[in-house]
Amino acid sequence: MKILMLSWEYPPKTEGELSNHVYNLSHKLSKLGHEIHIITCEEGTEPIEEEDNGVFIHRVSTYKIDTKDFTNWVMQLNFAMIEEGIRIIRNLGKFDIIHAHDWLVAFSAKTLKWSFNIPMICTIHSTEHGKNNGIRTDMQRYISSTEWLLTYEASRVIVCSNYMKSEVQTLFKIPSDKICVIPNGVNAEDFKLNFDKKEFRKKYAKEDEKIICFIGKHVFGKGVYLLVETAPEIIHKFNNIKFVIAGVGPIRDELQERVIQMGLSEKVLFPGYLTKDERNKLYNVSNITVIPSLYEPFGIVALEAMAGGCPVVASDTGGLSEIVQHEENGFKFINGSRESLVYNICEALENHDLCNKIRKKSMEDVKKKYSWNDVGKITEKAYFSIID
Repeated sequence: MKILMLSWEYPPKTEGELSNHVYNLSHKLSKLGHEIHIITCEEGTEPIEEEDNGVFIHRVSTYKIDTKDFTNWVMQLNFAMIEEGIRIIRNLGKFDIIHAHDWLVAFSAKTLKWSFNIPMICTIHSTEHGKNNGIRTDMQRYISSTEWLLTYEASRVIVCSNYMKSEVQTLFKIPSDKICVIPNGVNAEDFKLNFDKKEFRKKYAKEDEKIICFIGKHVFGKGVYLLVETAPEIIHKFNNIKFVIAGVGPIRDELQERVIQMGLSEKVLFPGYLTKDERNKLYNVSNITVIPSLYEPFGIVALEAMAGGCPVVASDTGGLSEIVQHEENGFKFINGSRESLVYNICEALENHDLCNKIRKKSMEDVKKKYSWNDVGKITEKAYFSIID
């Protein structure tokens, strides 16, 4: 098949999980023998056009019209994507399918679909309603309406979990048989690293200290503030603890200020953005990864930690609830509950035999259930079902 993907981000442009999802999915589909072209947004000095290991990348610039209105910027991006899509299809011939990722490319996906009579499939990675626990502003209402438009125009809607299937079905009144659940994946081999763990740990903790890590965006929905608030209690019970809160985001300064107020600057580190290699190594040497998300459509960070052999303590919400089985391949705590989070962190730190069992089971589950090879094959079947 000739597949045209539309995504506003693609490596090295990475705002969240979407970028890595598109990267891994497109490369697995390419290895299955399909011709993949991705139209995405420009990023720094990255080439406008390039072949990335068999995947063809086309980066576009938004119209050079000065605007501080985000919706106007998105519309300009879509106009540029439409122009590029027309050029590609005219030069290379008709494509078999268009795959649109999230609402930011809804208008270009709809236009190219109808202009060239190409079936369109979309993936909804998250919803505006879910991220904000409701729709309260005009901007949120606009985005949610655009999400509905994308799902309406698509022949099939892909979501990453049963939780998300229920959410989009309820919000957008989509027939159940139009929704296809395909989980995200992880490359387990990326986490089998040969490095000096003892030396690497010194960057974050003393030899006798245990590392509790969080890796993710510093936003309210990720629940990272909840982890920060548990720090005094955990440190009081286990003095040989170091919290490593990696990532960036709009509430990072507030979190750091709170740590200073609590007098825990030496116990809670904020290393900032981590490269993929640094992140994978940190999972390898950490004792626990905490994922305290209030809203999580899937939770690929849980798979990454599990692949790295790091026991996960995750909130019982969204896709995390489907990935993590309590005291089998991880620990689950009551969503938003500080007391439940403290209890499960303490259990993970104290029960070494259980943690070893969980570590082994979680690594097995990642290989069996969440391989990008399997994700690529299932997505391929979804494409064929539409074309047929």
